Amino acid sequence: CILATNTSTLDIDAIASTTRRPESVIGLHFFSPANVMRLVEIVRGAKTSKEVIATAMALARRLGKVGVLVGNCPGFVGNRMMFPYMYEAQFLVEDGATPEQVDRTLTDWGMAMGIFAVDDMAGLDVAWRVRQELRQFQDSGMRKPLVADQLYELGRFGQKTGKGWYRYTEDRKPIPDPEVLDLIERTTAAAGIRRRPFAEPEIIERTIYALINEGARVLDEGFALRAADIDVIYTNGYGFPAYRGGPMFYADRVGLPRIYDRVSAFHRQLGERWAPAPLLARLVQRGKGFSDFDAERDLRKT
Repeated sequence: CILATNTSTLDIDAIASTTRRPESVIGLHFFSPANVMRLVEIVRGAKTSKEVIATAMALARRLGKVGVLVGNCPGFVGNRMMFPYMYEAQFLVEDGATPEQVDRTLTDWGMAMGIFAVDDMAGLDVAWRVRQELRQFQDSGMRKPLVADQLYELGRFGQKTGKGWYRYTEDRKPIPDPEVLDLIERTTAAAGIRRRPFAEPEIIERTIYALINEGARVLDEGFALRAADIDVIYTNGYGFPAYRGGPMFYADRVGLPRIYDRVSAFHRQLGERWAPAPLLARLVQRGKGFSDFDAERDLRKT
């Protein structure tokens, strides 16, 4: 008997610790809507047995899903990487962009949906609970998104309430809302944030490069086994454009020196949340890419 949980944020090891057979506990994180999305993150706990992992992988194949084995950390792999991507988009809006501009830039670049439309679809109430449970902004010196919490307090939970970052009618298509733009202006003015215009290239760099930098951390810490696994997760579960190959493949195509230079510049400009991932720095120093990281890992296993 296997105990499998579909949680997207709960600690698999904490669940396993309450059972007599922690080796039989595993995460099966299906992506919403589960009847459409192909991805399943198969989350191994510290004591999950190889047999249970193999059974979970076989189940994913039987269901016609793409199963990717990941480690147990807050948000696992996909959502952990999405957090800095999403929050950077929110900072862009507070700094001078609009939700519509950011989403349009991302979809023009190839993303299936803009991040604010995604947030509205998933539910701003869900995102608020995740922020509280994971204590994501507890450090006093860390910048915290301001507008998202205010939308939550106003009961603007997204599509389910007809209002979130956007307004919605019965067809659930996002409509820019002047009330949200006014809220952004008032909130940022009260916080002393000086707003400015943003061009599309900077929007892409501050969102996609945040995703890549966190991906390098996830790889370095062993929660993803390969950069290619991250690419499979993002092209099958997060609407990342398949023709760009996934975030880590895309990073190799851009060139890791370019990624590292821009991340380092944002670190100097925007603070510690942009600290370059150690793996990214090491690969640049060695003149290697994420594909080389995968090849070297596979070579060590043989």
